Amino acid sequence: MEQAATEYRAVEYEVLQVPWWLVVLEGIISVIIGLFLLFSPVATTITLVQILGIFWFLGGVISIISLLVDREDMGWKLLSGVIGILIGIVVFVYPYSPFVILSLFVIILGILSIVYGAIRLFWALKGGGIGVAILGILTIILGILLLVNPLAGAAILPWIYGIFLVIGGIAALIGGLKMKSGKNNPYAG
Repeated sequence: MEQAATEYRAVEYEVLQVPWWLVVLEGIISVIIGLFLLFSPVATTITLVQILGIFWFLGGVISIISLLVDREDMGWKLLSGVIGILIGIVVFVYPYSPFVILSLFVIILGILSIVYGAIRLFWALKGGGIGVAILGILTIILGILLLVNPLAGAAILPWIYGIFLVIGGIAALIGGLKMKSGKNNPYAG
């Protein structure tokens, strides 16, 4: 008997293996940045946005320079290069740009929250349950609050990220230390 022309095979994904010390290092850095965001939110936010401005500026310069080597997608490279350079310059020239950028980010989060909440409500109506409906409603309310007052959202965002970074950093520390003690980890040594 012939085998079927189409065989179904399980797709296996390779687990990303990283050294345990890299996970611990990520945890330490996350905790440190999180604590800075919690205890000195304004200065830390300004510093982080300025670092982001440097990345945008350098990314724009690299994008334009790459046109000398590869002219493929010339329009997109030129556009992204010019935008990156302009945003990088704005971050350094305009003293309150971190708060403007953060406010724009909060507006985008507000819009995405409303869309995400609406999708959750749709799923709840399709049989997702009351928990999904409550999550959808709360997410929509959060989105509306962020859109009504983006500056207030920008003011509390550093604390929210600080809390998440500290919790995530602690989880990474614990996970990295568990990786070190694990016998089946090829990088545990």
